[in-house]
Amino acid sequence: MKATFLFLSIISLGISVSAQTNPVISAWLQNTTGTKGRHYVNGNSTPINDADSVNVQTVAYSANSVYIRTKGVPSYITGPFLDGNPSITTNQNAIFKLPLTPAQNTGTPTNTTGGNIGLFVNGVALFDYRDGVSWKNSANALAGGPLGGMGDQVWNRDAVVAERIGFDCAKGHPAMGNYHHHQNPSAFKLDLNVISTVCNLYDADGLYIINPNQHSPLIGFAYDGFPIYGAYAYKNTDGTGGIVRMKSSFRYRSITTRTTNASGATVTAGPVVSATYPLGYFREDYEFIAPTASQSDYLDAHNGRFCITPEYPLGTYAYFCTVDSNHNSAYPYVVGPTFYGIRNVTKVTAIAEPVTIYNSIPSAISNTTFKSIDVSVYPNPANDMIAIQLNNMLNDNLSVSLYDMSGRLINKTTLYQGSTIAYFDTKTLYAGDYLIAVSDGQHKLTKMISIAK
Repeated sequence: MKATFLFLSIISLGISVSAQTNPVISAWLQNTTGTKGRHYVNGNSTPINDADSVNVQTVAYSANSVYIRTKGVPSYITGPFLDGNPSITTNQNAIFKLPLTPAQNTGTPTNTTGGNIGLFVNGVALFDYRDGVSWKNSANALAGGPLGGMGDQVWNRDAVVAERIGFDCAKGHPAMGNYHHHQNPSAFKLDLNVISTVCNLYDADGLYIINPNQHSPLIGFAYDGFPIYGAYAYKNTDGTGGIVRMKSSFRYRSITTRTTNASGATVTAGPVVSATYPLGYFREDYEFIAPTASQSDYLDAHNGRFCITPEYPLGTYAYFCTVDSNHNSAYPYVVGPTFYGIRNVTKVTAIAEPVTIYNSIPSAISNTTFKSIDVSVYPNPANDMIAIQLNNMLNDNLSVSLYDMSGRLINKTTLYQGSTIAYFDTKTLYAGDYLIAVSDGQHKLTKMISIAK
């Protein structure tokens, strides 16, 4: 599939904000209009409207902490989950407490665990690589069966590989209603090599679009408080070297049988490597190869590095969502298998200290300010698809329209406040120039794009 992406990113608008601008306070996608979630059910490509509000409801901060109130529901449509998962995305009614200043763990690294290990900027949970199943457990072994239960925790199944059929178009699924991502949260249909057809019938957006020409956005925070970015960043840690894909330093082991771990120690045998259980089906199929000094675009054992980013011009430790050259997810995907910092993000039932509420969205903007939205096209000319992406600084729904040069409306969609991506299919359009118009009902901006066939 050839896809062309139109990116809208709102540049600095010159609006003074009284609250702090620490990214752990300012980066969240807040829902101020009450936009509700939507989901698909298997066999019906018309989304069903839900009762729960999407994204983050409130952000509050104290001298040392920030509190994120979220229902765990994304603005993109969730479901269906074609592996038979009966669950749907449900309200998590959660408050997460994050540190304003995360700290490195200088002792033994803390392992990631099953369940939540991070939070995306839309309030949706991040899980690590695992799906909670290992090759054997005692009861199943006695019955002569394979997978089941937590087992002996030697050959731990990789959810991204083993549960692919159960992910929706946005690469997520729920665990007892807790919708989450194990991997880079960009829709399957936008990968250079599309490995799932779920978007064909159940179209949805992801959290962001991979743009190889721009530093990927800050898309979340791990449970040690350090930021998580998308797949692309500055090649060198000092912010130089151009934009490149961040690469995992984990590699497939050179094995055909599963009888030892990466250190060479003998362990409980798992299944032989086969088409049914290919390399990568289990976490223990990987080994870590430390990058050399010249491999600045390769990540450490936590899947991150200390570097300069747009939000942290003085540098920070940051995790990255690793993908391969086709933009398919690459182990360990986001964080892990250990944290860089001290794990200290907690889920609380109430805020027990004085806090200030943070509002990242200006109540009103001028026509001049609206027109300062920076629109870029990647690539231009377009081919099969135009994808529109923007951040969450405006307090209204936006209409996004596609016109031909005679002024005839070709297509129109709504980008709801709290959403970040919209699409136009251009496969049936003639080659030539077209206009994209973005409006909040009071202000409008237009940009020209070209479509080539």
